Amino acid sequence: MANPIPNLFRVPELKEKILFTLGILLLYRFGSHITVPGVNVVILREQFGALSGGILGIYDMFVGGGLSRATILALGIMPYISASIMFQLLAAVFPTVEKLQKEGEDGRAKLTQWTRYTTVVLSVIQGFSYAAFLTSTGAVRDPGFLFSFTTTIILTVGAVFVMWLGEQITERGIGNGMSLLIFFGIIEGFPAAVARTFESFTAGQITVFALVMLVAVLVGITAAVVAMTMGARKIPVQIPRKVVGRGRIREGQKSFVPLRVNSAGVMPIIFAQSFIVVPGTFAQLTAGRYPFLDVVAQIFQPGQWVYYVTYGLLIVFFTYFYTAIIFNPVDLAENLKKQGAFIPGVKPGARTAEYIDRVLTRVTLPGSIYLALVALVPFWIFSIFNIQTFFFGGTGLLIVVGVGLDTVQQAQQHLLLRHYDGFMKKGRVKMRGRGRYV
Repeated sequence: MANPIPNLFRVPELKEKILFTLGILLLYRFGSHITVPGVNVVILREQFGALSGGILGIYDMFVGGGLSRATILALGIMPYISASIMFQLLAAVFPTVEKLQKEGEDGRAKLTQWTRYTTVVLSVIQGFSYAAFLTSTGAVRDPGFLFSFTTTIILTVGAVFVMWLGEQITERGIGNGMSLLIFFGIIEGFPAAVARTFESFTAGQITVFALVMLVAVLVGITAAVVAMTMGARKIPVQIPRKVVGRGRIREGQKSFVPLRVNSAGVMPIIFAQSFIVVPGTFAQLTAGRYPFLDVVAQIFQPGQWVYYVTYGLLIVFFTYFYTAIIFNPVDLAENLKKQGAFIPGVKPGARTAEYIDRVLTRVTLPGSIYLALVALVPFWIFSIFNIQTFFFGGTGLLIVVGVGLDTVQQAQQHLLLRHYDGFMKKGRVKMRGRGRYV
């Protein structure tokens, strides 16, 4: 298949899914440019620039600049993502949540409902907090209870609407809807960043060597992210021969269990960023009233070695932490034992769980170091070559690459399935012993 892109629109079902997904994303981007009533966007952008390096800056990147523009969809999909992560963490603490995760379709449906209700609660809290933030910036024309109430309602409805859009993409479109909404929110700022970089280059602020190094770093890190995202350690598994049904024998099979090098995805970087910006956030809120916090905030700024070391160690720690939450070697060992499968040379049960845990611990180490480098290298490059116009970070890159690979794989599966059906309908396969074609 030399050029599979034209084939995407030759398959009717896949064409409908792609067009439906693009339509939903266009609707989402349209709503992301409608400003909340009563807000002066010019004043807000001036005030928001000083806080762009903290939690609000990270959130604003995920929602495509919705916070800095005070749009009706400013909360984006983040309340739903936060609720989903919350239940993942709760499953490691409360057996009831863990039991629902293992109950199949009914349990997952109940967890989905709980996640939706929690999304509404989080949206109300975040919407009210954001309304208070807007009032504090002086960008609100008529501040007061009425503005806070209406803004909270508008933002909550907007967050629920975005959650519904994501679910529609997942059910009727192609790719994971929640991830695609974040994906397009991140890449929305890419053209503007490229334009600013080109303007700086033409104005002589960026040298040719610095520009070449920027492109080289972008290509190199993207290639590394793709390789590490797809990388996995394959543990061999043997499935013995088994008698099924009325004397039928299922032959033994050899398979494997893939342990991904980066099982935690982008979550360790998000957690680390949430912690590393705490000193600076406290310093901004106290506004010089506590000199000690001012000194700490100055130390924990990009460009300081303490910031880089702490940030890297936090990423390594949260990689192990989140991997331990989402991956349970005991459950995997029990599932293998129920199926009669085993790892060659390892006893089923507890020994298998210990073996998987040992391998996972070793595989996670290079994955955590890789995440730390992906998060830190852009800071170093921009600092060395004094490039301040191009927004590029490890968090956004990991999300963009991961979501892009997942969407491409789903489209490829549709193409392969269609090609398989067409081959069976057009081909003429002779049935053995019957002397006829089908």
